[in-house]
Amino acid sequence: IVMVECTVTSRFAHTVMTSTALNKANSSQEIFFEVELPKTAFITNFIYVGEVKEKEKAKKQYEKAVSTGQTAGLVKASGRKMEKFSVHVNIAAESNVTFILTYEELLQRKLGHYEILTRVKPNTVIQQFQILTNIYEPQGLSYVDAKATFLSNELLPLVEKTVTDKKAHISFSPTPEQQRKCPGCDGTLIEGDFIIEYDVKRDKRLGEIQIVNGYFVHFFAPPDLHRVPKNVVFIIDRSGSMYGNKIKQTREAMLAILQDLHQEDYFAVILFDNVVNCWKESLTKATKENVAEAMEYFSLLFQATNINSAMLRGINMLVQDRQDNHLPEKSMDMIILLTDGMPNDGESNIQKIQQNVREAMGGNMTLFCLGFGNDVDYNFLDVMSKENKGLARRIFEASDAALQLQGFYDEVSSPLLLEVDLKYPDNQVDSLTTRHFNQLFNGSEIVVAGRLMDNDLDNFLVEVFGQGVRKRKQQRCKNNFTERLWAYLTIQQLLEKSKSGEPDEKANATAKALDMSLQYNFVTPLTSMVVTKPETEDATASPLIADKLTEASQLGSSRLSSPRPTPPAPPAGPQGVPGPDWRLDGDPHFMIELPNRNDALCFNINDTPGTIFNLVRDSISGILVNGQIIGDKKIPPDGKINTYFWKFGIIHQIFGVKLEITTQEILVLQDGKQVKLLWTDMASLKGDNVDLLVTKDGKLTVTLKDSVKFIILLHKVWKKHPYHRDYLGIYTVDTHLLSPSVHGLLGQFYHGIDFEVTNLHPGEDPEKPDATMFVKGQEINVTRGWQRDFRRNWKGENVPCWFVHNNGLGLIDGVEADYIVSDLFTAV
Repeated sequence: IVMVECTVTSRFAHTVMTSTALNKANSSQEIFFEVELPKTAFITNFIYVGEVKEKEKAKKQYEKAVSTGQTAGLVKASGRKMEKFSVHVNIAAESNVTFILTYEELLQRKLGHYEILTRVKPNTVIQQFQILTNIYEPQGLSYVDAKATFLSNELLPLVEKTVTDKKAHISFSPTPEQQRKCPGCDGTLIEGDFIIEYDVKRDKRLGEIQIVNGYFVHFFAPPDLHRVPKNVVFIIDRSGSMYGNKIKQTREAMLAILQDLHQEDYFAVILFDNVVNCWKESLTKATKENVAEAMEYFSLLFQATNINSAMLRGINMLVQDRQDNHLPEKSMDMIILLTDGMPNDGESNIQKIQQNVREAMGGNMTLFCLGFGNDVDYNFLDVMSKENKGLARRIFEASDAALQLQGFYDEVSSPLLLEVDLKYPDNQVDSLTTRHFNQLFNGSEIVVAGRLMDNDLDNFLVEVFGQGVRKRKQQRCKNNFTERLWAYLTIQQLLEKSKSGEPDEKANATAKALDMSLQYNFVTPLTSMVVTKPETEDATASPLIADKLTEASQLGSSRLSSPRPTPPAPPAGPQGVPGPDWRLDGDPHFMIELPNRNDALCFNINDTPGTIFNLVRDSISGILVNGQIIGDKKIPPDGKINTYFWKFGIIHQIFGVKLEITTQEILVLQDGKQVKLLWTDMASLKGDNVDLLVTKDGKLTVTLKDSVKFIILLHKVWKKHPYHRDYLGIYTVDTHLLSPSVHGLLGQFYHGIDFEVTNLHPGEDPEKPDATMFVKGQEINVTRGWQRDFRRNWKGENVPCWFVHNNGLGLIDGVEADYIVSDLFTAV
């Protein structure tokens, strides 16, 4: 059974997802529950009525979960609009389990409508499947539309929609046979997004006020307002990391955006890498001739990143044109910045750049920041934009990136009002949400909520002030309203305030948001929901932790690398139990993944470039693996030199085989003969005791007869990158075939490791808590963080792990210097 029931009252959506699974087998089985929910939603309940607790207050339960490897029980991985929520439980034989997930959100009006998005991925035919949505809008509904990415001509009639003046009922309930891809098969057609769009009637210029039970909400989106002309500076990153598809998609989007400019608008274009180039030295009116000339200029789009200088040039251009009365008096000044990386030329201190931009703008302009891809420091852009009346948006690397860019521009391209203030009688209301808004864009909506001091109030005066408008309205209040909408909106705005401003202001906003999150049972970035699994037939369950991630924490940074295949996952160990996975990839990042604990350990080894480390040595099987690190081309502005593995030596002493693998070539030495392979080759070399397979996409597979298998990945970096170099990663498979005496930086973990984590407490980064780990008879401090895993995705995926500091001290045997060797083919 899968049921999704959504009830919307005055834009506030309450959604309940119910899934029932049956285990028909005569033995217990693990059942997975995985759904996606909107990023803007707050979870309020899961399975049972969960008690939301402050993260520190849930310490004992949290420690019990993490010490048994259960912290990944509930995990949310971010996509564009959605977050993934998953949990797994062991179900007794011939029994069932029901999962119930509840979340709430205030629907945001964009481009003239509200959207209710339900993502369905059942992966199989469901006996009872239903999506049910009820909408009630006291203002009245102007239109309601339902669609889905998976709707065929056969499925379309199954969408039932009933709409009256103020209510709408939408349902979709396909039978099992209607779900099937083909008669008798289990494949399902039901996979994708089910989308409901609607808008409300807007007869009143000052919006609609609704009151009940002592709270009010004011929806403000007046019809028939004329757009305010805008003065926009487009600042576009064209550094080396943008080369290729990114710059092609950016050019495609900008050509469309330039054509959408209105003739009363003024615009400028700035391209930057390590130097800043302006199309013209001042803003230009968006006539057809000027737009055509700018479009031609964009054909030149094509390596360091000097964000500071580019921003200051754009700001100065707007300031100077204002001083020269070159721009319309009643118009909006804005800058749209598009970048995919970190500032690493000129001023590279992000706090200093934020200060420079804030002081230069002086509160007189709006900044929108678009972060292209995963390499960008999203938090840097987010804070900088919010400090300057704007917002940040991540543009995901995909075939539709150009459409994402155009879509964002459409949202902010038509300002209707500037510096909007909504005033309510001071002696009648308190606990108001934000009531000053820097701008109102066409197709959007302003929402203000608050608490009434007089529950018997029938009328009160509302005044709206904005550039070009001043209106007042006496409103009679008789409509429905929910207190939770006010709480949701208040918490969202407090979380935004906690990201920027003075330290005291951020601390106060955080404290208030935490209190309200606890009071109203919302899972926010400040709280966790402790959920206890149903007890199984063989054990009592450990608690799970449901957390809310931020945009900045959901996607980490990764180096620019070429697309590559997925290395195969390690095979199952004895009795079908997955064995640990060991890999070395990156800066260098050592990771020991422990599937039986649903957890991982990771550490870095930092040393002088040129140092050679022993990674694996097994004297019984005769296998030896060493690796040499290399540093950046030159010292980056932040003074931190990154190191990478660029050369590996692999020996099988019994077979008499030597391999020297570098970022340029692969050398095979056996019986006095040498064979050279290039990474650009697609070659297969088969021998009696060793097989090699090279694919053009940068993967080398080394298979040793009746022994371990190594997979080496070549990570390509843009040749003209000012700092980074190509580097190698190594993955080990079938390690159970090595002897118990295997050792080395990686080898010592091939047969598992025991540890226990306790005393979880806040760390330097509020999103990465510290803890105490007991391992190998020692007590060490560790941090919960993320490392990159390139097995399933060439960009790398964030994998949670316990990070051990100080070159793995306490986790590895001895110290890192004990593993240094003098030659690529020499043992310790």
